[in-house]
Amino acid sequence: MSDERERLSYEEFGLAVREMAQVIKDSNYEPDIILSIARGGLLIGGALGYALGVKNTFTMSVEFYTGVNERLALPVVLPPVPNKVDLTGLKVLVADDVADTGATLKLVREFCGEYVQEVRSAVLYEKSHSVEKPDYAWRHTDLWIEFPWSVEPPVEKSK
Repeated sequence: MSDERERLSYEEFGLAVREMAQVIKDSNYEPDIILSIARGGLLIGGALGYALGVKNTFTMSVEFYTGVNERLALPVVLPPVPNKVDLTGLKVLVADDVADTGATLKLVREFCGEYVQEVRSAVLYEKSHSVEKPDYAWRHTDLWIEFPWSVEPPVEKSK
Protein backbone atom coordinates (compact mmCIF):
# COMPACT_ATOMS: atom_id res chain seq x y z
CA MET A 1 0.00 0.00 0.00
CA SER A 2 1.33 3.44 -0.96
CA ASP A 3 1.84 6.12 1.69
CA GLU A 4 0.67 8.77 -0.78
CA ARG A 5 -2.50 10.49 0.41
CA GLU A 6 -5.05 13.03 -0.76
CA ARG A 7 -5.11 15.94 1.68
CA LEU A 8 -7.96 18.41 2.05
CA SER A 9 -7.53 21.67 3.95
CA TYR A 10 -10.32 23.63 5.60
CA GLU A 11 -9.87 26.34 2.96
CA GLU A 12 -10.21 23.80 0.13
CA PHE A 13 -13.24 22.32 1.89
CA GLY A 14 -15.04 25.67 1.73
CA LEU A 15 -14.29 26.02 -1.98
CA ALA A 16 -15.23 22.38 -2.67
CA VAL A 17 -18.65 22.69 -1.08
CA ARG A 18 -19.43 25.92 -2.95
CA GLU A 19 -18.37 24.35 -6.25
CA MET A 20 -20.44 21.23 -5.60
CA ALA A 21 -23.45 23.31 -4.53
CA GLN A 22 -23.21 25.23 -7.81
CA VAL A 23 -23.21 21.97 -9.79
CA ILE A 24 -26.25 20.75 -7.82
CA LYS A 25 -28.09 24.03 -8.38
CA ASP A 26 -27.21 24.04 -12.09
CA SER A 27 -28.62 20.50 -12.41
CA ASN A 28 -32.01 21.91 -11.33
CA TYR A 29 -32.18 19.55 -8.34
CA GLU A 30 -33.78 21.33 -5.40
CA PRO A 31 -33.72 19.06 -2.36
CA ASP A 32 -36.29 19.49 0.39
CA ILE A 33 -33.94 17.96 2.94
CA ILE A 34 -30.28 17.08 3.33
CA LEU A 35 -29.58 13.75 5.01
CA SER A 36 -26.00 13.78 6.31
CA ILE A 37 -24.22 10.50 6.93
CA ALA A 38 -22.39 10.84 10.24
CA ARG A 39 -19.74 11.41 11.00
CA GLY A 40 -17.91 12.26 7.78
CA GLY A 41 -20.92 13.77 6.06
CA LEU A 42 -21.95 16.10 8.91
CA LEU A 43 -19.79 19.01 7.81
CA ILE A 44 -20.58 18.46 4.13
CA GLY A 45 -24.33 18.32 4.76
CA GLY A 46 -24.32 21.43 6.94
CA ALA A 47 -22.22 23.41 4.48
CA LEU A 48 -24.38 22.28 1.53
CA GLY A 49 -27.47 23.27 3.50
CA TYR A 50 -26.18 26.83 3.80
CA ALA A 51 -24.93 26.97 0.20
CA LEU A 52 -28.20 25.64 -1.23
CA GLY A 53 -30.50 27.45 1.20
CA VAL A 54 -31.89 24.16 2.59
CA LYS A 55 -32.76 24.46 6.28
CA ASN A 56 -34.26 21.01 6.78
CA THR A 57 -31.45 18.61 7.71
CA PHE A 58 -31.32 15.13 9.18
CA THR A 59 -28.48 12.91 10.30
CA MET A 60 -28.05 9.18 9.93
CA SER A 61 -25.16 7.56 11.78
CA VAL A 62 -23.50 4.70 9.92
CA GLU A 63 -20.43 2.87 11.17
CA PHE A 64 -18.18 1.26 8.59
CA TYR A 65 -14.55 2.39 8.90
CA THR A 66 -12.57 1.37 11.97
CA GLY A 67 -9.17 2.73 10.85
CA VAL A 68 -7.06 3.57 7.80
CA ASN A 69 -8.30 1.15 5.12
CA GLU A 70 -9.93 -0.97 7.86
CA ARG A 71 -13.67 -1.50 7.93
CA LEU A 72 -16.43 -3.75 9.15
CA ALA A 73 -17.76 -6.44 6.80
CA LEU A 74 -20.90 -4.34 6.21
CA PRO A 75 -21.95 -0.82 7.23
CA VAL A 76 -24.16 -0.68 10.33
CA VAL A 77 -26.83 1.95 11.07
CA LEU A 78 -26.47 3.27 14.60
CA PRO A 79 -29.37 4.60 16.69
CA PRO A 80 -31.25 6.82 16.65
CA VAL A 81 -32.53 5.90 13.20
CA PRO A 82 -34.40 8.63 11.29
CA ASN A 83 -38.14 8.06 11.02
CA LYS A 84 -39.03 7.29 7.42
CA VAL A 85 -42.30 9.18 7.88
CA ASP A 86 -40.26 12.39 8.13
CA LEU A 87 -38.77 11.71 4.70
CA THR A 88 -41.91 10.57 2.90
CA GLY A 89 -42.55 12.38 -0.37
CA LEU A 90 -39.47 14.59 -0.10
CA LYS A 91 -36.55 15.17 -2.43
CA VAL A 92 -33.56 14.04 -0.36
CA LEU A 93 -29.92 14.94 -0.88
CA VAL A 94 -27.65 12.46 0.91
CA ALA A 95 -24.32 14.05 1.90
CA ASP A 96 -21.12 12.22 2.79
CA ASP A 97 -17.39 12.80 2.66
CA VAL A 98 -16.39 9.94 0.35
CA ALA A 99 -17.87 7.17 -1.77
CA ASP A 100 -15.16 4.58 -1.20
CA THR A 101 -16.72 1.13 -1.50
CA GLY A 102 -20.12 2.74 -1.99
CA ALA A 103 -21.67 0.39 0.58
CA THR A 104 -22.70 3.21 2.93
CA LEU A 105 -24.31 5.27 0.16
CA LYS A 106 -26.12 2.16 -1.06
CA LEU A 107 -27.39 1.40 2.45
CA VAL A 108 -28.74 4.94 2.92
CA ARG A 109 -30.27 5.05 -0.57
CA GLU A 110 -32.06 1.76 0.16
CA PHE A 111 -33.16 3.10 3.56
CA CYS A 112 -34.87 6.00 1.77
CA GLY A 113 -36.41 3.44 -0.58
CA GLU A 114 -39.80 4.18 -2.03
CA TYR A 115 -40.71 6.61 0.74
CA VAL A 116 -39.04 9.60 -0.85
CA GLN A 117 -39.91 11.41 -4.06
CA GLU A 118 -36.30 11.33 -5.20
CA VAL A 119 -32.91 10.69 -3.61
CA ARG A 120 -29.58 11.95 -4.89
CA SER A 121 -26.17 11.87 -3.27
CA ALA A 122 -23.29 14.32 -3.01
CA VAL A 123 -19.78 13.49 -1.82
CA LEU A 124 -16.51 15.36 -1.78
CA TYR A 125 -14.59 12.37 -3.14
CA GLU A 126 -15.51 9.36 -5.25
CA LYS A 127 -13.25 6.35 -5.67
CA SER A 128 -13.20 4.41 -8.93
CA HIS A 129 -14.18 1.11 -7.28
CA SER A 130 -17.31 2.49 -5.56
CA VAL A 131 -20.25 0.19 -6.30
CA GLU A 132 -22.71 3.02 -5.66
CA LYS A 133 -21.97 6.04 -7.81
CA PRO A 134 -22.89 9.38 -6.26
CA ASP A 135 -24.86 11.87 -8.31
CA TYR A 136 -22.41 14.63 -7.42
CA ALA A 137 -18.71 14.35 -6.57
CA TRP A 138 -16.22 17.18 -6.24
CA ARG A 139 -13.12 15.08 -6.96
CA HIS A 140 -12.10 11.55 -7.87
CA THR A 141 -9.21 9.73 -6.19
CA ASP A 142 -8.18 6.24 -5.20
CA LEU A 143 -5.85 7.48 -2.46
CA TRP A 144 -6.59 7.48 1.26
CA ILE A 145 -8.04 10.90 2.08
CA GLU A 146 -6.98 13.01 5.04
CA PHE A 147 -9.79 15.36 6.03
CA PRO A 148 -8.85 18.29 8.26
CA TRP A 149 -11.41 17.30 10.89
CA SER A 150 -10.33 13.67 11.23
CA VAL A 151 -6.56 13.61 10.67
CA GLU A 152 -5.73 14.49 14.30
CA PRO A 153 -6.52 12.10 17.17
CA PRO A 154 -9.28 13.03 19.61
CA VAL A 155 -8.25 15.60 22.21
CA GLU A 156 -7.50 14.41 25.70
CA LYS A 157 -8.08 16.04 29.05
CA SER A 158 -5.40 18.59 29.94
CA LYS A 159 -3.02 17.54 32.69
